[in-house]
Amino acid sequence: MVRQRTAALAAALALLMAACGGDDGADATAGAVAESDAADDAAGAGIELASSGLGEIIVDAAGHTLYLFVPDAQSDSTCYDQCETNWPPAGEVVTVGAGLDASLLGSTERTNGDAQATYNGWPLYYFANDTAAGDTNGQGLGDAWYVIDATGNAIGG
Repeated sequence: MVRQRTAALAAALALLMAACGGDDGADATAGAVAESDAADDAAGAGIELASSGLGEIIVDAAGHTLYLFVPDAQSDSTCYDQCETNWPPAGEVVTVGAGLDASLLGSTERTNGDAQATYNGWPLYYFANDTAAGDTNGQGLGDAWYVIDATGNAIGG
């Protein structure tokens, strides 16, 4: 009986996480780090290009990777609740570094009224499991989360 309940609970949790590409072990501490970075971006930080094993990708001024979420379809954010816990939105960005197109920078309004940065129409997110600059642990999760190139397109998506 205990095994059946444990299996049922694990299956339910897997379905919940699949809705946002899974948490792959994301914890509250990592989420707090990413949320802190998102708050820093809200103060008007910039984005830039950084070299990674995936190529040149968009990161924030501290070097933390930014992602797009395929279901957003270059429109408003669709990542809320548990999804938002695992994938904190990047706050509004006002500057772009060399190699990026300032005309692709924008923002969208979240349901709570906060601004979320966009690039090429894609709302930008952090991944709670990326705890250090240069981490790309969210790449390809759930076939929905991807790092972004200078043209504002998903790498590997």
